[in-house]
Amino acid sequence: MELSKIIKEVEPIEVLNFKDVDILGISYNSKTINSHEIFVCLKGEHVDGHDYAQMAFEKGAVALMCEKPLNIEIPQLIVTSTQEKIADLSACFYHNPSRELNLIGVTGTNGKTTVTHLIQKIFEQNSKKCALIGTLGYKLSSNSEYFEAKHTTPQAPELQHTLQRILKSDILNVVTEVSSHSLEQHRVRKCKFSGAVFTNLTQDHLDFHVTMENYFNAKSKLFSELNEGAYAVINNDDKYAQRFIDVVPKGVDIITYGVKNNSDLMAKNIEFTSSGVSFDCVFKEQKTFIKLMLNGMFSVYNALAAIGCALANGIALDVSKAALESTKSVAGRFEIVCTSPLVIVDYAHTPDGLENILRAARELTPKDGSLICLFGCGGDRDATKRPKMGKIAQSLSDKIVITSDNPRSEDPQQIITDILSGLKLINPKTVFVEPDRAEAIKLLRKLANDKDVVIVAGKGHENYQILKDKTIHFDDREEVAKVFINNVKL
Repeated sequence: MELSKIIKEVEPIEVLNFKDVDILGISYNSKTINSHEIFVCLKGEHVDGHDYAQMAFEKGAVALMCEKPLNIEIPQLIVTSTQEKIADLSACFYHNPSRELNLIGVTGTNGKTTVTHLIQKIFEQNSKKCALIGTLGYKLSSNSEYFEAKHTTPQAPELQHTLQRILKSDILNVVTEVSSHSLEQHRVRKCKFSGAVFTNLTQDHLDFHVTMENYFNAKSKLFSELNEGAYAVINNDDKYAQRFIDVVPKGVDIITYGVKNNSDLMAKNIEFTSSGVSFDCVFKEQKTFIKLMLNGMFSVYNALAAIGCALANGIALDVSKAALESTKSVAGRFEIVCTSPLVIVDYAHTPDGLENILRAARELTPKDGSLICLFGCGGDRDATKRPKMGKIAQSLSDKIVITSDNPRSEDPQQIITDILSGLKLINPKTVFVEPDRAEAIKLLRKLANDKDVVIVAGKGHENYQILKDKTIHFDDREEVAKVFINNVKL
């Protein structure tokens, strides 16, 4: 694409050294830039892309987008914010694919991954192709493999490129997770969303957002920027529900869903069994009985969110019922790895997420069995949630094993100490500490009998562990299988 076309779309405040060069790609990493690409000088938490512009030039960059003039003799597009304008640049370069797509955004603290997968299944049940973008990567159908993704919501160039690939694959429906980081960092800027879904808002990412108010403001952008004719599906039982409703522009349809508060779409007569949860789904004059192979109250909310989105797209309740009833758990989301004892791996890494999972697990725990929870907390992340998670785990479990998650640059023992500060009493018969996560999972074998339910929380689908000086392969599901299915000798 010619630089002159990009300039028209991006509208920089100044252009230096103009020459109408041909741009073959977009890069914000000087290590991976290719010849004839434009280099965008992004400012991150730890590095400033302006410091790497010279390196990018030497490796083949033919133009720069930056926030200040640089002493490099190639075209420079000077903008007030490269973080914002990289989204404009990316949308322009990939020909604004979202304008031709039915793009659905799902945001919230918990449930985004499951809800996007359920929506994809419902669309396919309705004979409509639907692609998915999220934490696990992106996939063109529910039966296809994931393409790897580095972020829950990709950076703007990768996101727009992915949307273009989906469009070229003759797929017109896309459901994507939209993280608070992506909204705050303008990654989805210039994306035209047909609809937005809100799951819930509880404490998470305060290392980034600092306050819950900032966290809400980031999430709410997805709804406040919807265009007339779009729709919003909102969890009416969440304490932030009304605030999300209030930011929705006029001309945008709203569907509320819930269990407790009166909503457009409701689940009633909810029953939990070891094989799943069932409920009556009520929408206006329609009532449909749904029996899920998923469990826990959070699964009811996730199902309602997906059904609400389907209804907004004109998909009948019976189609949603058929899709949901045939859906098994998403990878690392309340995933049963072993049945004797019942060992469940889940991604829960927030206080609310851990509470939801443990309450669901308690429903499955026999009266003569115990509920055992293994968890840790990530390093270089919001430390205030650590004691809260410790308190929740102790109050809802019979035994807890505290271990490492992704400690990153922090001392694993300090993270564990933070968790322990939330406990009322450290009883050596019910509270166990093992910083080595593999050894901690082995310890579960000694603690659990066949009637117990074991939750291994925090990492879910992840197949790695981030340590101070390296990243290693580590998959909770593999480690659990080694210990409980292959009967590792202890």
